[in-house]
Amino acid sequence: MAQVQIEPIVGHLRAEMRSALSTAVREVVKGADFDESALYRAFRRALGSKCEVWESIPDKYVIAD
Repeated sequence: MAQVQIEPIVGHLRAEMRSALSTAVREVVKGADFDESALYRAFRRALGSKCEVWESIPDKYVIAD
């Protein structure tokens, strides 16, 4: 099993994840009005409290350079 640090990955993909999260919320909660930045910050905090610093994932999901 490979190990990855989730928070730096989410940080690296910040723009893409922020947009995807906002799109998903708008799809599920019709007419939702929220601050995209605040939603993403709350998501990062929740992620930090729910995930370990290093998470194990199957090797098949990792390609090392």
